[in-house]
Amino acid sequence: MEVPRLDHALSSPSSPCEEIKNLSLEAIQLCDRDGNKSQDSGIAEMEELPVPHNIKISNITCDSFKISWEMDSKSKDRITHYFIDLNKKENKNSNKFKHKDVPTKLVAKAVPLPMTVRGHWFLSPRTEYTVAVQTASKQVDGDYVVSEWSEIIEFCTADYSKVHLTQLLEKADVIAGRMLKFSVFYRNQHKEYFDYVREHHGNAMQPSVKDNSGSHGSPISGKLEGIFFSCSTEFNTGKPPQDSPYGRYRFEIAAEKLFNPNTNLYFGDFYCMYTAYHYVILVIAPVGSPGDEFCKQRLPQLNSKDNKFLTCTEEDGVLVYHHAQDVILEVIYTDPVALSLGTVAEITGHQLMSLSTANAKKDPSCKTCNISVGR
Repeated sequence: MEVPRLDHALSSPSSPCEEIKNLSLEAIQLCDRDGNKSQDSGIAEMEELPVPHNIKISNITCDSFKISWEMDSKSKDRITHYFIDLNKKENKNSNKFKHKDVPTKLVAKAVPLPMTVRGHWFLSPRTEYTVAVQTASKQVDGDYVVSEWSEIIEFCTADYSKVHLTQLLEKADVIAGRMLKFSVFYRNQHKEYFDYVREHHGNAMQPSVKDNSGSHGSPISGKLEGIFFSCSTEFNTGKPPQDSPYGRYRFEIAAEKLFNPNTNLYFGDFYCMYTAYHYVILVIAPVGSPGDEFCKQRLPQLNSKDNKFLTCTEEDGVLVYHHAQDVILEVIYTDPVALSLGTVAEITGHQLMSLSTANAKKDPSCKTCNISVGR
């Protein structure tokens, strides 16, 4: 059954006699799950109202979900509202000095189930929550009679969808800047990394699972397997910079070996780390490969010849490559790459550890790279 969405969690509830057109929510002070009431909560003594049970969560997105439950028919016609207690699940590894998340108490008019709970101000992507429900009857004096709390249910919100990633893509387009020509992709690591590749992986770099850097709702974090490459160049030389945060040894490979008409290009993420400069993650996947199939289902595909970040065009029978100047590109290639396809050499610059993005957390307050569906 299609039901109104809980789109206005901070608005005042409508008059009891007003026709229900939109299901509204408000943040209120309710009794806790043990039945303890605040003195000014406006909740009357407990009376016999049906207790929700067999709660089911469905249609989960990064900032919404549908909830339904069963309840006995006794006194069911007296129910005017539902109280929903929504909390982030406690993380034992969380920073003990960080302020605890304020629990979200929601009150909703009693409408047919399932009903949709939606709100980016209290739901974040890829986050575990607990939820419990009470039934309530609003009295003429404004007080509520409530049931006991239901059992507690756990669920996890989803990643960003293609729609959300397209919104990020549109924001990244705005600041990408002009395009600069380049000719090689490169990957910096420690000498031990390349020695290990030669000894244990037949001289071929292997894809590994992407870390959790970037947007919290990114569908590639912790899931997509690939190899990180850079392609940024220095403005004055047109060549890769000699400094790197990832190691003093650099593998360089001609751009056409990784990015060509036999590969697809996808937009993966847009973020910053409390800095003025921004990062864009792109994914290059050979057509028909497992990485290509993964991205096709989850990420916006870019036109390789015409986009604001990374292009491959043909001029006089030769492939020509350009990258965006005003963002830092992180390129993930989803297949193994043989070291024999390029060269490994020591760089002459410094290892700038402060520029590393390994497991870097996105700045949730940046208006340039955030969208209104959590962070």
